[in-house]
Amino acid sequence: MAVISSPHLHSPAKVSGVMLQVIYALVPALLLEFWFFGWGLLLNLLLTLAAGYLFEAAMLQLRGRPLAPFLSDGSMAVTAVLLAAALPPLLPFWVPVVGMLFAIVIAKHLYGGLGYNPFNPAMVGYVVLLISFPLEMSGWVAPGGWRLHDFGLGDSLNYAFSGQLPPHITLDAITGATPLDAMRTGLGLAKTVSEVESRPLFGLFAGRGFEWVNLLVLSGGLWLIFKRIIPWHTPVGLLGGLFVTASLFHLVAPDQFAGPLFHLLSGGAMLGAFFIATDPVTCATSNRGRLIFGAGAGVLIFVIRTWGGYPDGTAFAVLLMNMAAPTIDYYTQPRVYGHGGSE
Repeated sequence: MAVISSPHLHSPAKVSGVMLQVIYALVPALLLEFWFFGWGLLLNLLLTLAAGYLFEAAMLQLRGRPLAPFLSDGSMAVTAVLLAAALPPLLPFWVPVVGMLFAIVIAKHLYGGLGYNPFNPAMVGYVVLLISFPLEMSGWVAPGGWRLHDFGLGDSLNYAFSGQLPPHITLDAITGATPLDAMRTGLGLAKTVSEVESRPLFGLFAGRGFEWVNLLVLSGGLWLIFKRIIPWHTPVGLLGGLFVTASLFHLVAPDQFAGPLFHLLSGGAMLGAFFIATDPVTCATSNRGRLIFGAGAGVLIFVIRTWGGYPDGTAFAVLLMNMAAPTIDYYTQPRVYGHGGSE
């Protein structure tokens, strides 16, 4: 019997397997998001997936690449799921499609495809939509409002494709400000944090509904770390940077700055920490670099939320740190084996 010479190495995990694990980890949070915010999430997910596969196939064809291996590697599906999870659940059908156009065509394939993109594709698509269509991107359904007003799947489809709501429902009846937007607006009107948090929109730690979805995102992220799908350094850096910065400002002026739990469990901080900033292509590569990358993103999230022009700065923070990743890698290179120096 032939014996293969050493070294005996295990084959690396396939890209498709890793991508499926990432999607599986998000399923509980997506189901809870559907429970709180309605059918629009499912519709956005179907639209991002359909548009993503169409744009991916078209770009692969233009670039002369084989379709089957790239369409089945799962990378596009992860981008579609992340974008859909971040979008408001009540949107015209073309908004998710435009988001995937920029994510797949511009942010991914124009840079060379998977492994060559310097920016996270899902966040590029999201930021383009947020800047270009602020009115459409503000249509968040109030938690449970779709059930209260019997706003079903047919109503979501009708609104997405025709812009029409049922006669007995107005847009203001089922939509409302997000917790981050409400906090930002309230503080801008010289209200205190406790006055803003007294509104029914807020729950135990952060926004009603949003806090529980974020806790399930956290559990999915911890599962990915346990399975060694993602390293722990970037999430710890991001959540630690956000927690410490928010805590310091809250301790100095508790009436003017929301507490750290509010920042951690509102908006996209958890999704950014475990599912977006950990993208191995656009993140720093060394463990020390990942901690710096994550901490920088966490501080930027707080800065943008507090003084920037948008209530949630997660997408902007990740993209800014994507720009800084090569510099972080340069200054955090591990020492070459057999040579002196520190990592």
